Amino acid sequence: MKQLGLLPKILIAIVLGIGIGSISPIWVVKGLATFSGLFGNFLGFAIPLIIIGFIAPGIGELGKGAGRLLGVTTGVAYLSTIIAGALAYLVSTSIFPHILEVGGLVNQYANPEEALVKPFFTVDMPPIVGVMTALLLAFTLGLGATVIKGNALQNVMVDLRDIVEKLIASVIIPLLPLHILSVFSNLTYGGQVTMILSVFVKVFVMIIALHLFYLFAQYLVAGQMGRKNPFTLMKNMLPAYFTAIGTQSSAATIPVTLNQTKKNGVSEKIADFVVPLCATIHLSGSTITLVSCSMAVMMLNGMTTSFDVMFPFILMLGVTMIAAPGVPGGAVMAALGLMESMLGFDTTLTSLMIALYIAQDSFGTACNVTGDGAIAVITDRLSEEKNAA
Repeated sequence: MKQLGLLPKILIAIVLGIGIGSISPIWVVKGLATFSGLFGNFLGFAIPLIIIGFIAPGIGELGKGAGRLLGVTTGVAYLSTIIAGALAYLVSTSIFPHILEVGGLVNQYANPEEALVKPFFTVDMPPIVGVMTALLLAFTLGLGATVIKGNALQNVMVDLRDIVEKLIASVIIPLLPLHILSVFSNLTYGGQVTMILSVFVKVFVMIIALHLFYLFAQYLVAGQMGRKNPFTLMKNMLPAYFTAIGTQSSAATIPVTLNQTKKNGVSEKIADFVVPLCATIHLSGSTITLVSCSMAVMMLNGMTTSFDVMFPFILMLGVTMIAAPGVPGGAVMAALGLMESMLGFDTTLTSLMIALYIAQDSFGTACNVTGDGAIAVITDRLSEEKNAA
């Protein structure tokens, strides 16, 4: 099992969970529900630490970059991420009501939580601070590190990020399959799993189609601005796309992305700066996935998915996922706090989100890194114009 990637483990966990929930006595499901409850509470405790650990040093590092070039790249990358989220919202609003049973769980149960088996016991693990307090603290520390002399604060925040990354890579990610198994055994025992699985398939297909459409749109704009053939640009980036599918990590794909970006005629100086930076701040594919998956889960539970609810969530996603770790599932971990505070997700819904997200994490990462090549072309062109002026 240690040799398997996270996605195969998650898929195996879902199958085993469905099997256990179908044939096991209630005490087995209760035992798994107890573990799931403990893990969910620990995740709630860790979320503020994840937010501070990722965002604060990320902002600090961005602020000490290369001035104007940093501003241009960050602006283009953030705009691309927000447009991707808005596109996912519009498509989900148009398509999901026709392919999903909106409010299906609410129609089946007055309260969907009533269908789930309760754990033997629970242990409260209150977070040190609330999600919004963590966000504000992260912004304050990150921005503060950019204006004070010395690197002591930045070094402390980087060490905190290293600790949080170790926590995710060594504790949370390894235990995720068992958590997903527990959740799906409970959902199966409660008779809800058929609807959930049908959502998985439909949402997965739509998300992949959205990724490909958005990449085409990115390179159409990049080709127009850079006076290059968009299809040639996309063809040159294919090695980066398929490498990202295999690694599930933007950071691990940087060497390939950098090489292919230079093949697209981007100047070496711009490519060397933009590609590593965009590996942490340009997350259009992940944003499409998170927005689409969260809306599917919300519609299934009869929750409000209006523009007033979702657009602030999209705006915050572009910031919260900055410097998400290179481990699979890092983006969804960084976004859990927003789902709880802004969308009202509970432990069961966040578990479904994690499973939905990780099921296509490699494709979201591939969309992210392939789009980095388009950002580099656009930034290169904008830099030329500013230098000419």
